[in-house]
Amino acid sequence: MRLVTYRSAIDAAARLGVIENDLVVDVEKIAVKTGLALPATMLDFIDLGPPAVAGLRSVLEDQRKHWPAGSAIPLSNVRLLAPIPRPRKNIFGIGLNYVEHVAESARTLDTSKELPKQPVIFSKPPTSVIGPGEAIEHNKKITQQLDWEVELAVIMGRTARRVTEDEALSYVFGYSVLIDISARDNRRAGQWIYSKGQDTFAPFGPCIVTADDIPNPHDLDLWLTVNGETKQKSNTRFMLFKIPTLIADISAAITLEAGDIIASGTPDGVGAGRTPQEWLWPGDVVEAGVETIGTIRHPVVAA
Repeated sequence: MRLVTYRSAIDAAARLGVIENDLVVDVEKIAVKTGLALPATMLDFIDLGPPAVAGLRSVLEDQRKHWPAGSAIPLSNVRLLAPIPRPRKNIFGIGLNYVEHVAESARTLDTSKELPKQPVIFSKPPTSVIGPGEAIEHNKKITQQLDWEVELAVIMGRTARRVTEDEALSYVFGYSVLIDISARDNRRAGQWIYSKGQDTFAPFGPCIVTADDIPNPHDLDLWLTVNGETKQKSNTRFMLFKIPTLIADISAAITLEAGDIIASGTPDGVGAGRTPQEWLWPGDVVEAGVETIGTIRHPVVAA
């Protein structure tokens, strides 16, 4: 299923929906029509676990031939928000997780040329999240080196503490697209959160595809363009540390909870790694996508 958070009008509350062809079907409304109680927000739905996913899938199958009145809206008539507009805690970012990105970073960003022996973990605060179509802010007083990174986002479905790699994927709720925006000249003594955690630096969406629809998250094409020109193009099979390893490593010391987000790293092709280096500026448009999930498109504006 392709789950979204949407607004049907500017002043309407954010609600949970599921994309069916060119429609957004409201989860709470269709559930009520069939006697099933389901919530109106993504985090509340994730909290209910696999039974909620199975229940919604059954409802959709039963009602697909004739959606109940008021439960379905044309996709073109709604505004999609970030699937989780306000994460409960910081996004877990993974640095240097594709071999060729390790090499380009070593050339231009003073990182080690050696492959990491353990996942490199940083974080992006909830306030960095923006939804599809929202603007990435360029503050020229702070940065002259605004960069892009397309990533597969992993959304946890239940509490994971000290889980093994063998069981890790069973804790995943679903997957989405995230752009890790970075101010490369804002790194401080090797610390990345100020560089990567600024407002608008985590474009996220357009949906969450539930894990049962992506049985192998390590064979997905991902790409990013700037002003229509391809800058990154790779596949998740080239991750250095696969998703089970990331979940096991983080949960060994930090409890992962339902709704937590792991941005699983980016392939090569970032602006800092190019010759000459390239940066984002007001007026640019960034578009990124992951196979089977979708694309997000964001203008860059002066802050």
